[in-house]
Amino acid sequence: MPKGVPETVPDDGLTTRQRRSLPVLAVHTGPGKGKSTAAFGMAMRAWNAGLDLAVFQFVKSAKWKVGEESAMLALDEVHRQTGAGGPVQWHKMGQGWSWIQRGADATEDHAESARAGWAEIARRLANQEHDFYVLDEFTYPLHWGWIDTEEVVEVLRNRPGRQHVVITGRYAPQALIDAADLVTEMTKVKHPMDAGRKGQKGVEW
Repeated sequence: MPKGVPETVPDDGLTTRQRRSLPVLAVHTGPGKGKSTAAFGMAMRAWNAGLDLAVFQFVKSAKWKVGEESAMLALDEVHRQTGAGGPVQWHKMGQGWSWIQRGADATEDHAESARAGWAEIARRLANQEHDFYVLDEFTYPLHWGWIDTEEVVEVLRNRPGRQHVVITGRYAPQALIDAADLVTEMTKVKHPMDAGRKGQKGVEW
């Protein structure tokens, strides 16, 4: 694919412009580092293009602050103040799912929380509420059987409009890979942790 030119052009009756405007489902999977990082890099491009962004982080604690969250929410503030870029929402599983009603003594069920998050995403997709979605570490609740993969694939395949979706995490189910337009597998060749070095500020978070 030199210089962004496809090696083959399908006989699908679409013009180049129409084909370029199709929504993209991307999956970043594999054991290597960089899956979420690449997704947030795409999100920054989408913000610069003025798209409406929503990030949904699965598995990570709602109390865990990551650098990308601070940066993307700062870009949301830039949008609010100047009109540059697009709006950004950031939601984290657990107490970060603001649409879940909980009592003061409620204990968190991670599987149920993940399902509630997916239900909200499916609702937003049906209503075309955003232009660009990052479902960070979403492959894990699929791999663990918390969320039905077939249902997810059906919703994503039938999503209306031009909504881009990027999904990250190890162990992406084959059905999700088959449904995706873009699949990248991160392969670890070498990592500082192999030498006993822990994650560093500005590198891992």
